[in-house]
Amino acid sequence: MKRINLITIFLHLFTFAMAQTSPPTDLGSIQQNFKKLNTLGSVLYIAAHPDDENTRLLAYLAQEKHYRTGYLSCTRGDGGQNLIGNEQSELLGLIRTQELLAARRVDGAEQFFTRANDFGFSKGPEETLKIWDKEKVLGDMVWVIRKFRPDVMICRFPTTGEGGHGHHTSSAILAQEAFTAAADPSRYPEQLKYVKPWQAKRLLWNTYSFGSINTTAADQFKIDVGVYNPILGKGYGEIAAESRSNHKTQGFGSSKQRGEFFEYFKTILGDAPQNDLMDGVVTSWNRVKDGESIGSAIGIISRDFNAGAPEKSVPALVALLSRVEKISDTYWRTQKTKELSNLIAACSGLWFEAYTVEPTYALGDKIQVRSQVVNRYSNRVKINGISCQGNISNLNSKVIPANQLQTFEQTCSADKITQPYWLQTPHEIGAYNIPDDTLAGNPENPDLPQVEFEFIIEGKPVRFERRLVYKYVDPVRGEVYQPLEITPPVTANIENQDYIFNSQQAQTVLIKLKSFTSSSGSISIKPIPGWKISPEKIDFTGKEKNDEWTVAFTVAPTDSKPRTSNLQFVITANGAPFSMGLRRIRYDHVPAITLFPQAETRLVNLDLKIAGKKIGYIAGAGDLMPEALHQVGYDVKQLSENEIMNTDLSAYDAIITGVRAYNVNERLAYEQSRLMDYVKNGGNLLVQYNNNSGLVVKQIGPYPFKVVNQRVTDENAGITILDKQDAVLNYPNKITQDDFKGWIQERGLYFVSDIDPQYKAVLQMNDPGEQPNNGALIVANYGKGRFVYTSLAFFRELPAGVPGAYRLFVNLLSKPKGLQP
Repeated sequence: MKRINLITIFLHLFTFAMAQTSPPTDLGSIQQNFKKLNTLGSVLYIAAHPDDENTRLLAYLAQEKHYRTGYLSCTRGDGGQNLIGNEQSELLGLIRTQELLAARRVDGAEQFFTRANDFGFSKGPEETLKIWDKEKVLGDMVWVIRKFRPDVMICRFPTTGEGGHGHHTSSAILAQEAFTAAADPSRYPEQLKYVKPWQAKRLLWNTYSFGSINTTAADQFKIDVGVYNPILGKGYGEIAAESRSNHKTQGFGSSKQRGEFFEYFKTILGDAPQNDLMDGVVTSWNRVKDGESIGSAIGIISRDFNAGAPEKSVPALVALLSRVEKISDTYWRTQKTKELSNLIAACSGLWFEAYTVEPTYALGDKIQVRSQVVNRYSNRVKINGISCQGNISNLNSKVIPANQLQTFEQTCSADKITQPYWLQTPHEIGAYNIPDDTLAGNPENPDLPQVEFEFIIEGKPVRFERRLVYKYVDPVRGEVYQPLEITPPVTANIENQDYIFNSQQAQTVLIKLKSFTSSSGSISIKPIPGWKISPEKIDFTGKEKNDEWTVAFTVAPTDSKPRTSNLQFVITANGAPFSMGLRRIRYDHVPAITLFPQAETRLVNLDLKIAGKKIGYIAGAGDLMPEALHQVGYDVKQLSENEIMNTDLSAYDAIITGVRAYNVNERLAYEQSRLMDYVKNGGNLLVQYNNNSGLVVKQIGPYPFKVVNQRVTDENAGITILDKQDAVLNYPNKITQDDFKGWIQERGLYFVSDIDPQYKAVLQMNDPGEQPNNGALIVANYGKGRFVYTSLAFFRELPAGVPGAYRLFVNLLSKPKGLQP
């Protein structure tokens, strides 16, 4: 591990995304926080993906039992599906990270990650752990355990495979190994510069009953987590549904459950619980030296709390803080000092935040910071100073007048681009590159700009931190907090992700440049063999903040040899080189997301013939197929319901349905007959994969087949061509085994079975050790036209510029003239 400042590690110990800049201060939260302050116990829940966690159990542990509760997700869910947009891979992982953080703000738990990448469905742990780099991901898990110090660890899945997904099983295998490794000083000894070995009391498997799988048993330890919390006015089944419903990209909106509900547990390692999850663990202040009197004092303060005058508890709480700051247990001193400080602020009626004047600053700029403070109950609190990245405003114990908003101005430096730490460099398929191993576990960058406030409360200095954000008023949403963006001086966004060449004819590559500060410089291209690029460089001068302009380069292959190359642009701005674009992702249910991807595009020179020109596209769950098809010369029209129902569809050479269209587009139930008429009258309908659950029609095609949860996850799995003379393999491109090389993530998903004899299966494939499956691509003539259903993962392959996938997909769109049944 790289050495970094030890104070920094613990100062930023697992920071979290914000929905607001200050903790809640309502009476219910104050009462809950009194109970949490008097509880010293922790539980870490471990699974593989966002949405794997048991939100009801997390809410119960965090808000009923008041344990410090965490969820460690091995991945950020990058390989999943997106039901609300077209973001895939790392972009989807960014959204799902924020969805998890939003869920945690509801259920009260904390969120952690390893560096493992969700590379898509895996059928077994052997494949998963090999691709993930087991030792590195295990090290991340050990690091989180040693920092979080859970008394109890809980797995969502077993090691024996009932979870169904290789990632699920792997998360349990890693948890079992980490349980022991975290306590062993010979394992990952480099971590011991910052943390100590830690042995949890027990590791449990949270058994479950999902559909036909029931792993619970009457003799297992169980907890009723369906209880009602009158302070919150909700039961934990209701809180769980609110939490889980944040997983919108997965379509996991949940109904609120009320009443008794038992969670079951099987002991994997350590002592089995008999009466309580924390059997054998001291969860009171007796846990720390001289802690019994602190616990007694908290009990007295809580009992005497006056809901009509919370400020009356402040003197006793401040006196207690001085005692807590002296306890010898570093871990609990850190946790309880923070909790107690926040409780003091809440009872004082103290609210404060810091935000920037503008949403975006360039690297090296001065950030204008506006800090606001209000003390709602009295003028007994003073502000001593405000510090932003070492720039201190000394306010000399200024009295804060009762209930009068105070505003303070200062500046700090934009000294680091706000790029997510796990995306700073390219990564392999299995794991992200983390620039410093001590960053592992963090859901976000722990060093994002913050402001430190020092108040004098009852004569004692009390310090707080607030994330520096941008705040604005939206005419629809009202007051909105948005993460601060620190950008390169100039970014470069290339018009297309891929440029497909099927001749030596040159193409124009357009780049939109955006300046975030006063800048001059140039943009150039790194030379690559096999391509002629001109000009070599384009200069720019006198650009001001928010200026945008477009430059153009021409690119052509130097020969007809098939090749794929990455074309990278370098922007020299104010004397420094950068190679970053700008991507903003905006959804109302999560904070704004900004990243700076590499300023590069992919050049693909391939032998591709196309037949037909005009394509109709019916949107599904979100993909990038229309953009990919446009790249090879198709005119793609997104079809509305009115156009499907009331226009002449014969104008389209082919119509495509987007991925999962028959799951998410309810109107297809009414449009289906029109689509079948289109085929019958000579059209070519291509249906991409659908989930077998929640289809809006009973029969997708003109003849029956059944969508099933079968897939081939090995992107290099062997392909058997069942009929080399079939039209879809010969027109307009001759498809061979070479066209199945270089595929990414998987061959296909949700194959079909029970295929009517009117269909013809074109390909056969299987993962190692499994029986051949011919459900990836079926074709049927119907009337004068052709119907194609494919479970092949074209929605991943085409945006990635896979040559053979382009050639095959174009064939599926190209019905030979005069084709008859």
